[in-house]
Amino acid sequence: MKIDLAGRAAVVCGASQGLGLASAIGLARAGANLVICARSEDKLATAAAALEAEGVEVLGVPTDLTSVEQIDTLAGAALEHFGTIDILVNNAGGPPPGTFDDLSEADWRAAVDLTLMSAVELTRRLLPAMRAQRWGRIINITSTSVKQPVDGLILSNSIRMAVVGWAKTLANEVGPDQVVINNVCPGYTTTDRLGQLAANIAARDGIAEDQVFKNWASMVPLRRLATPEEFANVVVFLSSEQAAYVHGTTIAVDGGRSQSVT
Repeated sequence: MKIDLAGRAAVVCGASQGLGLASAIGLARAGANLVICARSEDKLATAAAALEAEGVEVLGVPTDLTSVEQIDTLAGAALEHFGTIDILVNNAGGPPPGTFDDLSEADWRAAVDLTLMSAVELTRRLLPAMRAQRWGRIINITSTSVKQPVDGLILSNSIRMAVVGWAKTLANEVGPDQVVINNVCPGYTTTDRLGQLAANIAARDGIAEDQVFKNWASMVPLRRLATPEEFANVVVFLSSEQAAYVHGTTIAVDGGRSQSVT
């Protein structure tokens, strides 16, 4: 099956590294033009150059997704540059790790703004164009913590579930307009964020970081971690015409680790 996104325009958030960058690369290789955002201007410029090498048009917009004003700027720039946006990949990284006792009220409110409200507010601004053209794809990068909570990640376990509930409800509202919305849940994937989590666990438990990675792999039926490209392949499929009837779902890309049957 060949996926052809030529002529489509996609906004990919958190696209300077990790799963966001991998998703942007996958979309570019399928022919989609891109608007990418991240907080670091330097990293964003590097990512834009790599994506342009795939032969597509790329607009980089430095954005702090916890700022409604900067979300306004991002959405406005995307719509002005391409006229419409066909694909939105909501991705804002993960809230910091910690237990309930570790985290303050400010930590909770910051995580809500980063993880939930960034997706809500950017979708609010780009959805009208998708509805008007009766074609759109909204993909939220979440975590398998929505399938099976992860110890020490209480913010992620809690607030990412809110993203899933929002998306499932929104799917009923936008379905008649042929706008398709889904959530994609990475498991243990070889990104910088996973390295940071490994360092935290290693320090806490007094073990080597490579042992943390081995322990994670042992919990996956495939006995290995995913590559970012393997995750991105699912994002690209969900962005395509071929996925037009996959709607309102929450898909784990975790090698079978999650034991949930749904």
